[in-house]
Amino acid sequence: MFNLTRRAFSIGLLAAAALPASLGTTCFGAAAQELKAFNIGYQKTGLPVIARQQQIIEKALADKGVAVKWVEFTAGPPLVEALSVGAIDVGWTGDAPPIFGQSAGANIVYAAALPSNGDGEAIFVKPASPIRSLADLKGKRIGVGKGTSAHNLLVAALEKTGISFDQVTPVYLSPADAAAAFASDQIDAWAVWDPFFAIAETRYQPRVLARSSDVLKVLANKDFAKAHPDFVSTTIAALGEAAKWADQNRDKVAEALHEVTGVPLDAQTIAANRSKFGIYPITDEIVAGQQATANRFFKLGLIPKAVRISDAVWTAPGN
Repeated sequence: MFNLTRRAFSIGLLAAAALPASLGTTCFGAAAQELKAFNIGYQKTGLPVIARQQQIIEKALADKGVAVKWVEFTAGPPLVEALSVGAIDVGWTGDAPPIFGQSAGANIVYAAALPSNGDGEAIFVKPASPIRSLADLKGKRIGVGKGTSAHNLLVAALEKTGISFDQVTPVYLSPADAAAAFASDQIDAWAVWDPFFAIAETRYQPRVLARSSDVLKVLANKDFAKAHPDFVSTTIAALGEAAKWADQNRDKVAEALHEVTGVPLDAQTIAANRSKFGIYPITDEIVAGQQATANRFFKLGLIPKAVRISDAVWTAPGN
């Protein structure tokens, strides 16, 4: 079975609302005084859910007098769009969405990295399917979210197997729509992440063709990171505290995810047990892995123009 291990990421976008040009050039102290709300974009999975439930970020920012609001997204691409236009200030998503966003001119920067999602993302089929390997996907319909980390897994897995992307039929669907299509056999295979993958495991005991170990990223809106570096740094530190707790309390992580998302506890237990928790700086190795992914997408014509990942890496003041 193919296993994609990369220093790329299911990104956690840490972003800020796009600011007027005048604010983008003001001193940090003046800009920070004008900030009244801090909007965090997230998906119902992993560390962000824990941070929200425990109000770790709210507590860390309590002395700043800024209201924290959590905004839910079903997938990474719309989160990146909201981040770019300033509808949210921070968020998390997979490795592919920021590449699609950067290629389209999104106003985002990479601020930090969360560790691999373990084996919590995969390409799989139902157990009775005649498809037994990636090679058998040629000519098949594969459900996947366009511009998501699962999209990258699919592209890379096919490439490794010697199948060109135009030899399969990608069916671009949201996780909810893909779940319905998979259940009714409208697609032959599905590429998706936890908790959707874990739910499928409990329902179907699927045959797994490929897995991905993603490194998640924390991104920030470029203008916000420039005007409010203290908020970016404080949020990253708060996530580190949440990660330490989560790593030592996996049973409670599963319960928390179940409570917040409504996803069955058995599926969330599977997802929590194979998750990794932590937060790290963006390294040259991570940038190189993300650049390789971006180059792959451009070569296949999946993004409109080439991008240079290093242009979008944020550095905290003083570093």
